[in-house]
Amino acid sequence: EGERISVEDLIKCTVIASANDAAVALAELVSGSEGAFVKRMNEKARELSLVNTSFENTTGLDDDTTKHYSCSRDIAIMSSELIKHDVILKYSSIWQDTIRDGTFTLTNTNRLVRYYDGCNGLKTGSTDKAGYCVSATAKRGNMQLIAVIMGAKTRDERNEAARTLLDFGFANYALFEAESEYLESCQVLRGTECEVGLYARDFSCVVPRGSLSRVERVYEIPESLNAPICSGDVVGRVTYMIGSDIIGSSEIYAGRDVDRIDFWQIFTRILSRAITG
Repeated sequence: EGERISVEDLIKCTVIASANDAAVALAELVSGSEGAFVKRMNEKARELSLVNTSFENTTGLDDDTTKHYSCSRDIAIMSSELIKHDVILKYSSIWQDTIRDGTFTLTNTNRLVRYYDGCNGLKTGSTDKAGYCVSATAKRGNMQLIAVIMGAKTRDERNEAARTLLDFGFANYALFEAESEYLESCQVLRGTECEVGLYARDFSCVVPRGSLSRVERVYEIPESLNAPICSGDVVGRVTYMIGSDIIGSSEIYAGRDVDRIDFWQIFTRILSRAITG
């Protein structure tokens, strides 16, 4: 029987050390075969609208492939999607680790993790056809940036190009943040309550540093709502703008449930007013 290796060690080998055999093993574990997993990869690519991406394997090796390709834009999109999962950054930010109870050392193929301030990932790759490539992620404060380099001639050239892009990003851009906030109460028609509180969801966006103070909010809030209303129902929108440019939006939602009033509740309400009036 061959030596067993844990799933965590397979993930470490893949993410930290770019181990191709570990990537294939994980694919087989998840989908039963590498081919089935590749099918899921291509389905996910279409779901993310990666129009210039096609996968033939899980490793990126392209010696005998004909439809295995991607571009910097698509790599950036899939990287952004990937780092939504904290477990990825947990491993991609490690410089060195061990497997097999400490008997085998892994060193990150992404040297920027060790030498670039804030670098927390993400993945390197290189083949004769593609050259030296990297999707480099770095976070300072709350701002996370992604720099994608493809086709570099050497590892050092790749790392320097990624460093230059990230330096430019941190020097020239800033993170605009709007926390979730209470806005106002809105009138409710035909409800057991006469009004309901409205809230805006949080929002963040990277903007040119000089434009940070120029971000404006445009609110779309209804004059009234019809019952029934459920807590969390989206009833409006906040649009964030710099001048005439829209940089994003967030939802406005109802803060609580409001049931539709029935005949007897209306009768009781009218009677109560008559008595107290």
